[in-house]
Amino acid sequence: MNASPITAVLLPLALAFIMLYLGSTLQWTDFRAVLRRPRALAVGLVGQMLLLPALAWGVATGLGLDPVMAVGLMVLAACPGGVSSGLLTHLADGDVALSIALTAVTSVAAMFTLPLLLDASLQHFLGRGLEVQMPLGGMVRSMFLLTTLPVLLGMALRGMAQRAGRSQWVERVEPLARRVSTGLFLLIVLATFWSQRELLLAQLPRIGPACALLNAAVLAAAWALAHGVGLQRRDRIAVATECGLQNSALGIYVGVQLLGQPAMAVPSVVYALLMNVGAIAFVLLLRRRAARSPGEPACCP
Repeated sequence: MNASPITAVLLPLALAFIMLYLGSTLQWTDFRAVLRRPRALAVGLVGQMLLLPALAWGVATGLGLDPVMAVGLMVLAACPGGVSSGLLTHLADGDVALSIALTAVTSVAAMFTLPLLLDASLQHFLGRGLEVQMPLGGMVRSMFLLTTLPVLLGMALRGMAQRAGRSQWVERVEPLARRVSTGLFLLIVLATFWSQRELLLAQLPRIGPACALLNAAVLAAAWALAHGVGLQRRDRIAVATECGLQNSALGIYVGVQLLGQPAMAVPSVVYALLMNVGAIAFVLLLRRRAARSPGEPACCP
């Protein structure tokens, strides 16, 4: 799989398109609205960039995962929020602007944080840091070209269309781009699953429970953190959903393409298959609770 067209060409192009689509859904006004509530943004960033990696570290260590699988789980935990988090936040009646802002900020920050966390994980679980052929600087450059730059370009294209009076065109194209992004993501997951099916099936009894446990733990912990600092209900939903849904496509790309070790992509594949189940269950639980308490205002802590 190391030299296949899927990993050498399709995977980075698909990832770049997904990030371009994410950028096309953003406006600077989204960030201004969120910046009026800096506490919610700060809690979301703490949950995504500190709490999630800490929980992944604990799960990998506590369950005694194979070192390669443990590093793969840490790669996943270091990835930014997934593009589907905004949709599920909307379905749960959460603050979509906060979710989108968190996804965008963590996508940019991952350019620096993911290589650092990966290097620490490699040293802890495998006794070595990043190899000479892929130093931190090279990974930062790759992350910028495939994540940060497409997000900024998508935002710029949306802004240009709006200034040219073509906002309706953007609204018509966005659903198609969303479907293409979803299809590309599924293609990445299924292609990686198929190419690594023997290893994945061999590791599934251990990596499956680890991914399920991590997803459940981060959803609960992020909700508890947001509740503990007094965030409004809609903000708590956005924070929890954002932390529970990861950009698994990026995790697959890092393991397969940047590190040249497809085995490290296995946790991202398994998590991609499980995280939406956990997030949907989370949304259904919230909607059920809201139906039981119709008199409760959406902003209640």
